[in-house]
Amino acid sequence: MSALVMRFAAAATATETETVTRTSIGRPWHVVVHDDPVTLMEYVTKVFMEVFAYPHGKAQELMLEVHQTGRSVVWTGARETAESHVQKLQARHLIATLEPSPG
Repeated sequence: MSALVMRFAAAATATETETVTRTSIGRPWHVVVHDDPVTLMEYVTKVFMEVFAYPHGKAQELMLEVHQTGRSVVWTGARETAESHVQKLQARHLIATLEPSPG
């Protein structure tokens, strides 16, 4: 092997780079339902059961929180899913928003 080929081979192995791949999980997002003076409490409970597949007890607990405090975080998770839930709630005439979770 010639000296030129040997130098090229040594240089090629000396310039290898290391690639580090990092995957990060995005911050969770909250689906928040706000109280309004028009929507019946039974209807809100029913919507929570339909949209989130919550059992009646959990849906009713969240509805009461909305009614008593003016708002409730009804679901937390990935942004795309949260956006979908907000759209479904709004399509059923509930006041719903999306908020990033703290932290």
